[in-house]
Amino acid sequence: MIWFRALTFIKYLLFSRYGKGHGIHSPFVYDLVSRVFRNKTEPAIVLSIETIRKQLISSPRSIHVDDLGSGSLRMKTSLRKVSDIARYSPVSRKYGNLLASLAREFGRPVILELGTSFGISTMYMAMSCTDTRVFTIEGCRATSEIASDNFRSAGISNIVLINKPFDEVLPEIGREIPAPGLVFIDGNHRKEPLVRYCREISVLSGPKSVIIIDDIHSSPDMEEAWHELRQMEGVSLTIDIYRMGFLFFRKGLSRLNYTVRY
Repeated sequence: MIWFRALTFIKYLLFSRYGKGHGIHSPFVYDLVSRVFRNKTEPAIVLSIETIRKQLISSPRSIHVDDLGSGSLRMKTSLRKVSDIARYSPVSRKYGNLLASLAREFGRPVILELGTSFGISTMYMAMSCTDTRVFTIEGCRATSEIASDNFRSAGISNIVLINKPFDEVLPEIGREIPAPGLVFIDGNHRKEPLVRYCREISVLSGPKSVIIIDDIHSSPDMEEAWHELRQMEGVSLTIDIYRMGFLFFRKGLSRLNYTVRY
């Protein structure tokens, strides 16, 4: 798996372009890359979240993790140190900043997240877009309890945490929330369920929605899923930044696939 990641990253470096937006013919994509991708998150938000991350990394606790997806590539047992999960699983500060910018741009009327873990990505989105609600779904009780504590510690009130498997929630959540502006999927890193979740969410989504998928090149299975999702009905534009993939459903856009250096 390490060799696979190395090869896919080299391929990404060779073929990715448009790091600052130059050369992009689509006005929508140019604005997204040159403005949204380069926006900065308020320092107070970053400090608050990164302080919580540091506390998790220094935690002596261990918890039993219920993996409902493909499981961790680094941590093979169900009994795991909180510090290890905090070090390897959540999005980094760099991608947390990106999610914050995307939440400000696309996060209304609601944000939907599949895979809360300790809530680092959730907090970046919720604290950067306080006038929306973030519905985040986590199947593991132990990690969701820690996430809930983190949300209280940060004083965040616009997060709705649902501790259930994705398959139980997705068929019902469309009746509870309006079409989400932004969807972030960071759970169950297997092709079949990921493609199925995206198809279900696409039915809930509106023309201005964006689905963001984490770890699209983390395994052959995930890469196959990404290639299939790029062809999904209704998708008008895709962007690959290696760590994440973006699916857009906007009308009037030429069906193009961009690989952007980020």
